[in-house]
Amino acid sequence: MNSASPDPTDGTVTDATPDLAAFRQTFRRHAAGVAIVTAQTPDGTPVGFTATSLASLAAVPPLATFNMALSASSWPAIAETDRVVIHTLGVRNRGVAQILSGDNQQRFLGDHWFRGPHGLPVIKDTTAWMVGRILERVQVHNSAVVIVQIEQGELGEDDAPLVYHERTYWRPGTAV
Repeated sequence: MNSASPDPTDGTVTDATPDLAAFRQTFRRHAAGVAIVTAQTPDGTPVGFTATSLASLAAVPPLATFNMALSASSWPAIAETDRVVIHTLGVRNRGVAQILSGDNQQRFLGDHWFRGPHGLPVIKDTTAWMVGRILERVQVHNSAVVIVQIEQGELGEDDAPLVYHERTYWRPGTAV
């Protein structure tokens, strides 16, 4: 991958175009856990998306982060709302992960969710879900890092983790 480098003629930094194919392939090869983030618009319409960027930021206070594109269909709601629900998924949740990564008009059709705390959409039968208050949205280029303080949640039944790798959902194999 290329990076920005000084222009030898005038000493300024140029914005070299990175090798986007290599960048994309690198992150396709980087396996990640799968989560769903849900929220609602000001009029109460549920929104949500499948995320592989969920991370723990701190234990005290309990903070989590996720990333998303500003062009994502759920971004306007995330930009305006105070709270979200973060769901962790197991292998049994593969179908709902596919629903929430599909057509945004179809994501909340069906009985795979219910209204939870603050009227927020909660996905049924996940390994865990947590309601969090958005503390900060840090915009970086065409994306945002969203920082959430967890306020409450519930554990569901444990399951083998659902992992996203090479554009496919997987169940991890034997530990090495």
